[in-house]
Amino acid sequence: MFVSPGVSIRGALQVPGDKSISHRTLLLGAIADGETAATGFGSSTDTLATAAALRHLGVGIEVDGHRVNVDGVGLRGLVEPDEAIDCANAGTLMRLLAGILAGQEGHFVLTGDESLSRRPLERIAEPLRQMGARIKTTDGHAPLTIAGGRLDSIRYELPVASAQVKSCVLLAGLYASGGPTVVVEPVPTRDHTERLLEAAGARIRGGPAKSIWPADRLQPLTIEIPGDFSSAAPFIAAATLLPDSQLVVRGVGVNPTRTGFLSVLERMGARIAVFNRRLQGGEPVADLEVGHAELDATEVPPEEVPLLVDELPLFALVAGMAHGESVVRGAEELRVKESDRLESVREALRPLGIRIETMQDGLRVRGIPSRPRGGGEIDTRGDHRIAMLGAVAGLVSREGAEIKGAESVAVSFPDFFEILDSLAVR
Repeated sequence: MFVSPGVSIRGALQVPGDKSISHRTLLLGAIADGETAATGFGSSTDTLATAAALRHLGVGIEVDGHRVNVDGVGLRGLVEPDEAIDCANAGTLMRLLAGILAGQEGHFVLTGDESLSRRPLERIAEPLRQMGARIKTTDGHAPLTIAGGRLDSIRYELPVASAQVKSCVLLAGLYASGGPTVVVEPVPTRDHTERLLEAAGARIRGGPAKSIWPADRLQPLTIEIPGDFSSAAPFIAAATLLPDSQLVVRGVGVNPTRTGFLSVLERMGARIAVFNRRLQGGEPVADLEVGHAELDATEVPPEEVPLLVDELPLFALVAGMAHGESVVRGAEELRVKESDRLESVREALRPLGIRIETMQDGLRVRGIPSRPRGGGEIDTRGDHRIAMLGAVAGLVSREGAEIKGAESVAVSFPDFFEILDSLAVR
């Protein structure tokens, strides 16, 4: 797919429901007592994989566009399937579901596609083993085999900041005996799991050390899922970079554990107004108004990385069009995403004229406050975040860009290119 240069971004949009919350709503709804009903569901390849996996475990799920109903089977009601559960490309599904299955009775095998099968799983297997789970990885990766049963509570200090690992251990803690299970984070990560567990009636305490007590049951949820900030971020970046842009994003989640990209853009000089703040489904939500701005370079330290981990590829692009040199450190986690995102970002942006270098744990970008030349091909390597990065890079460049593997956006945002085209003034 070729993305031609744009003049500006103008208009208003409402992005799909938050992918992270959509996954978690399905998973918690599955083990609740009663029917969970959600609107604003972010229907994508990833979230539909979660729905399919739970159906294989005996859960009734109906998805109708952006509405979903889950007929919960109770905390210990999942059934052993006749075959392996295919998690497709959904890392959130594989890691969080493992925590739930560790407390069920039965034998379970989780598989995934080629990309997911390259991602590390010992980081969840190790704490689950400490809790007494019988779990095996395949050389540290999928397939993952779990023989569910009795679990004991533990105190676990995360070696790396990871919302998925934290969530896996907290979900397993619902089934653990011996008091609360405690997860200590080195720095804060997204807290959607904790918010939804609290809404479902679990006894959970926040802070740097998250504590969860064993439960007998969870209450079903009735929730309106807010718009996905990570889906809004490409449009925010495009409107910031293109002159004469004026963009409104309605109903997007502004959970502070997710909006590090906003904070970074604002200190670079971006013009972003946040208004109409409210709570929706236990999550902070707002509308955003974005206009073009000249940007100055900044540094992203390790403690800030988890707050914009999905938006770091876009940060590299905006840094490439800012005044001065920008640096990201502490982002080695990007090397074990759908692709090695540090190298994928470098390979995507350098042919367009962005001066970017990778380090073992981050990026260094020497910005030039002008439009990159473009004209090259961007290989997404099957990574939806790189596909969206490539589209924005093509739009803000002088010559556009050819996106190889553009269809990978379906993992999180199937309508992305159509919406981008509708907002771009050419």
